[in-house]
Amino acid sequence: MGQEEPQNRLEGSPQFQLIPWAIAIVFISLLGACFIASCLVTHYNFLHCKGSTGGFQLPEHHTALTCIRGKSERKGTGSREHKDWSCCPKGWEPFSLNCYFISTKDENWNESEKNCSGMKAHLLVINTKAEQEFITGKLEKKNAYFVGLSDPEGTGHWQWVDQTPYNRSATFWHLGEPSHPDERCAVLNARQQRWWGLNDIPCDLPLRSICEMMKIYF
Repeated sequence: MGQEEPQNRLEGSPQFQLIPWAIAIVFISLLGACFIASCLVTHYNFLHCKGSTGGFQLPEHHTALTCIRGKSERKGTGSREHKDWSCCPKGWEPFSLNCYFISTKDENWNESEKNCSGMKAHLLVINTKAEQEFITGKLEKKNAYFVGLSDPEGTGHWQWVDQTPYNRSATFWHLGEPSHPDERCAVLNARQQRWWGLNDIPCDLPLRSICEMMKIYF
């Protein structure tokens, strides 16, 4: 019995009782550090997905991507739901499956389309009312913006730059537009600073423009 007294005294000492608390504090600190590191990595990826990502090279003129992680479904054998990153070039506006860039530089229609092409994009193609409402919510009502719709021959055969079939009834022209065969390019503008719609104008006028490209996924 006398040999057990030192062990009993050690177990009852304040120093021995503090050991479990010290271990718990160290463990909690490690968990906190891991959580903070994870948040920093996620925040960095959200703001700047720079360089090569999963084998993807950034398009020319784009130095960074702005990415959001979300769910997407991919079809195929053994299909299941994956969590992917959807990205737009930094400074572009994301909506649905696309990214949009609103240029503040005044250029004619051809120059505007060339500028979009240089960024691996094209002038805006409007497919739905929701898309138009999103875009117009980002625009200044005092300005007009070239879109990717033109009538090259002035014969009333309007066409989108991405070969989307032109549907007159689904296109958001202002009342009475298009109005003149010599006005062969379309702009998006707000009449009386209120109602947004399409208007035909001469293609050589220097105006602002809107570029569009598909989102980047990985």
